[in-house]
Amino acid sequence: MTHLSIATTSVPGDLLQKLDTMAAAGFSGVELHEPDLTSFSGSAKDVAEHASKLGLTIDVFQPFHDFEGLTGAERQAAFARLDQKLALMRDLEAKTLLVGTTTRKDASGVPVGVVADFKELAERVGKAGCRAALIALPWASQIRRELDAFAVVEAVDSPHFGLAVNSFFSLADGSKAARLRDIPGDRIFHVQMSDAPALDFDISHLKSHFGVLPGQGGLNLASLVRVLARAGYAGPWSLARVSATAADSRDTYARDGYRALVSLLDDVARSEPKVAQPLPDLPGRVHATGFEFIEFAVDAPAKTTLTSVLSALSFRKERNHRSKAVELWRQGAVNIVINSEAKGFAAEARKGHGPGVCDMGLRVADAGQTVKRALMLGAPAFSQPVGSGELDIPAIKGVGGSVVHFIDEKSDLHRVWDIEFDPTPKACAPQPAGLRRIDHVAQTMRYQDMQSWLTYYLSTFQMEKADMVDVVDPSGLILSQALSSPEGEVRLNLNGAGGQATFAGTFLSKGDGAGVQHIALASDDIFETSEQLQSTGFERLTIAANYYDDLQTRFGLEDEMINALRAGNILYDRDGRGAYFQIYSASFWGGFFFEIVERRGGYDGYGARNAPIRLAAQMQHTKQAEFA
Repeated sequence: MTHLSIATTSVPGDLLQKLDTMAAAGFSGVELHEPDLTSFSGSAKDVAEHASKLGLTIDVFQPFHDFEGLTGAERQAAFARLDQKLALMRDLEAKTLLVGTTTRKDASGVPVGVVADFKELAERVGKAGCRAALIALPWASQIRRELDAFAVVEAVDSPHFGLAVNSFFSLADGSKAARLRDIPGDRIFHVQMSDAPALDFDISHLKSHFGVLPGQGGLNLASLVRVLARAGYAGPWSLARVSATAADSRDTYARDGYRALVSLLDDVARSEPKVAQPLPDLPGRVHATGFEFIEFAVDAPAKTTLTSVLSALSFRKERNHRSKAVELWRQGAVNIVINSEAKGFAAEARKGHGPGVCDMGLRVADAGQTVKRALMLGAPAFSQPVGSGELDIPAIKGVGGSVVHFIDEKSDLHRVWDIEFDPTPKACAPQPAGLRRIDHVAQTMRYQDMQSWLTYYLSTFQMEKADMVDVVDPSGLILSQALSSPEGEVRLNLNGAGGQATFAGTFLSKGDGAGVQHIALASDDIFETSEQLQSTGFERLTIAANYYDDLQTRFGLEDEMINALRAGNILYDRDGRGAYFQIYSASFWGGFFFEIVERRGGYDGYGARNAPIRLAAQMQHTKQAEFA
């Protein structure tokens, strides 16, 4: 099995608690940061013993910086520090000392002297039964790049002295991994993995290491893994220390990091024979082909509100569950399940979070394999008693304590509506409003949980992420991260809320936690849909008149189009490929709402320009409702 390691700096607790968390997440190795040891009340041998009981090896002890290029008493002091580190490593049973290139401006950069220092270091490390890995720090005074550090490694020519590679340092400035292809894999002792936005900037100005988990940024980490593996690297793959911002969700970092690292290596291993599979029998990432259903947990008053809104949207009640207080409402391919049971998971979700979405079903090729992958990557399992005549549909826990069920056509799962439900007699079926399918689902959560759920979705499903967008709320900032399946069959928006004053923050506080805040329904002709909803009592969000004056100036729209948009309170956006139309329902339940959208000409966004307009209108509607 592939050896996976993680830095102690990114996990909360005292040192032994950190080790417990790492082992529980699935890691087999540790990068031990010395300050974690010096603040620990026990001995280094205690740490080694505890790690061994957990099945952990201490792969790296760090940091050891500002060593080379010194003279006289300062050089002697540097070697004294080295000897002290090696003594600790013996007690820790640590394998490798991570040596950062010096940042001292007064250190000599003369190659002969630098090589001599590292030769003596290699001799002492070898006598101690350890080895040292040199990492080029981008902010160092002399040696800032891996190839320069490798030149030193070659000159030292010792089996106890090799190179450490950090993916952030290697790729964040736009460099390609291929430049490292000629470094022999046995001369690379350690590899640290972290991601970052794909920006072309000079990272030498950074004074500390920062990054995000693999997959959360835009660096081509797969290419680095492939290049190093082809060169023969067979050592641990380690999660490097992340920035304070990225580590806000420190309680879940070990679990998220394991999931991200395994997913990265698994993706590469499927096309690169030199990379070992990180977990045997791990199914591949899942292609979700659509939303099968969205389930709401409601009490009697909330059910009245929801059914009134659905009726106004021209949904019809099609089926009743044979043994439970559960109804199926449908329009087009949109299945809305209303669960008003007094017991069971939905009831508990409602008691804990208030009325709202408690479950969603995704269509996949193989439900069993989907759950297997999610569980092997650390997703929480979900099960509940199954009654007579009911299907045991595979599921896992999702955002905010909700559940995600998986529906496939390999079994009877796709026939759940026929097996568990009876048709409802149709007295007078309403005329449909042209709502065809679910376009996207938006989930609101705390800022610090957002990256955790991003990793959950990206590692489990075949999904691509768009650039993160800052959405300006009248009372603060919201971060929005869009994800979609390859063909756009499943689209998700993750919205990170900070203060409670924002509309999203209000939803979190009133709903007691993260969850689905809105569902967007797709129409093929939003103007026909809008006209149909005029007669149903559908309460839509009122958009300020100034918006339409600005819209005409910005996009040069004809008067006829502007008048139609204004009459229907329809928002509009356009990109290089097509156009996007949006209608919002009035919000209810403390911030939940529906959206109706139409995409034309390949438009692939979500109307980000319109978000501040929508948020301002929603805040205005909320204030009016409070004073009504």
